[in-house]
Amino acid sequence: MTTDTHEQIDAKPAAPAKPAKKARVRRPWTLQRKLIATVVSITSFILVLVAVATSAILAGVLEQQLNENVQSAARRAAVMLSAPGVSGMTAEQVLTEQPQLPGFFLAIDVPPNDANAAVTTSDGVVALDDAQMTQISSSLRGQHGQLVVTIDGLGTYRVEPLSSGGSVVALVGLSRDDVAATMTRMLTTIVLLTVGGLILLSVATAWTIRAGLAPLRAVADTAARVSNLKLDQGDVTIAERVPDAQADPRTEVGRVGSALNSLLDHVDESLTARQRNEERMRAFVADASHELRTPLASIRGYSELSLKALGRDHAATTIDTTEASLERIQAQSLRMTSLVEDLLLLARLDEGQELVYGSVDLTRLAIDAVGDVRTTGPDHEWVLDLGDEPVTIAGDMGRMQQVVTNLLANARTHTPAGTVVTVRVARDAGDAVLTVHDDGPGIDPAIKDELFERFARGDRSRARHTGGTGLGLSIARAIVDAHGGSIQVRSAPGDTTFEVRLPTRPADEVSSR
Repeated sequence: MTTDTHEQIDAKPAAPAKPAKKARVRRPWTLQRKLIATVVSITSFILVLVAVATSAILAGVLEQQLNENVQSAARRAAVMLSAPGVSGMTAEQVLTEQPQLPGFFLAIDVPPNDANAAVTTSDGVVALDDAQMTQISSSLRGQHGQLVVTIDGLGTYRVEPLSSGGSVVALVGLSRDDVAATMTRMLTTIVLLTVGGLILLSVATAWTIRAGLAPLRAVADTAARVSNLKLDQGDVTIAERVPDAQADPRTEVGRVGSALNSLLDHVDESLTARQRNEERMRAFVADASHELRTPLASIRGYSELSLKALGRDHAATTIDTTEASLERIQAQSLRMTSLVEDLLLLARLDEGQELVYGSVDLTRLAIDAVGDVRTTGPDHEWVLDLGDEPVTIAGDMGRMQQVVTNLLANARTHTPAGTVVTVRVARDAGDAVLTVHDDGPGIDPAIKDELFERFARGDRSRARHTGGTGLGLSIARAIVDAHGGSIQVRSAPGDTTFEVRLPTRPADEVSSR
């Protein structure tokens, strides 16, 4: 027990494992930061190169000028040392007797082996001590060409040996302090101007790039707002646009904003068209359901009536009722079949099917169609306006006949008795044109834009109600569109014209159906 107890006491709880440090994700640089860094780096590199080159050139010029001055000073020293009474004088005495500008260095060798030197300063002539003379000797040791000596407390001097009789009798030099001071001022000025210029450049570049990228930020903000809109259902309108100031197509970045605005306009129009199509589809389904419900209700009613009649004892009455019911059932079935076939035809035309191309004589179609409609509509006056030559196109004979028939049936059905209907076939600029004109009351402007829609009815503006399905004109338009043509209507009281314009030869994309 004791041992177990001690082991339990000595045991330490395991330290919780430290959570692994998450690798820091490096934040990507923005385009603005990249541009600023690139511009400032390149400019800094160029400025440094210019500064180095300028300093090197200036240093060379100053050194060359100093060398010329040293040579000139050597010539003056030779004259001074050759003057009467100078022999045996120390450098300090020579410079005292013949004063020179500050920074003049003179070292002479006075026999026997008594070398001495002095320099002129703003405070007068200063003689060099033994330590400084030793320093000069050490500085000169190993040098060739241009000679430079450094003297503690007095600075650096550029010296030139002065020879006489094959031996050096003196050293003449000038201080390099002016050159060093000039170079220091030059480098200080370059550094200050470079730093100041880079700061100004950074600020100006940041402002310019920020202003230049403002259209991109506007595009991103607009796109972000649009992305939060619900566009999948309902009546949607995209009101968000890039401001005109940020969408100037004359600039490269502004073209992005202009392109986004154009895209949003197109999407907005597409959404509006989608909503309109959805509404039309709902109306289409409702109308189709209504049109089918009526014959189905009739079929059901007459079927029930027949069944009830069969349960009666009066055989003659049952036969008569059943026969009448079957006739009505057949009529409603035919009506429903016609409606379904029309809907199927529209669906197939939308898919690019149902066309069999061949040579179609529009003139002959108009003659035959008018001949047929004169029988079914004797209370109208039918007029043919045809040219001397037949108008022939490449198309589907059966479908084009259906177009002409539907247009004439529309004119017969929706105009009062006595209306003059004129059918004209002609050529116009390489197209075949078929027009059906009537002098009826015209089309109500409220439904003119929907006249070629499915289940559209013109009964509100035409003379009488017909009970038609409202698919005739929509089928005509679908057939004409499938042939690569167009159908239009112009209407005013007493002047209504349906115009069908067809290419005499279908386009490649139409003929490939």
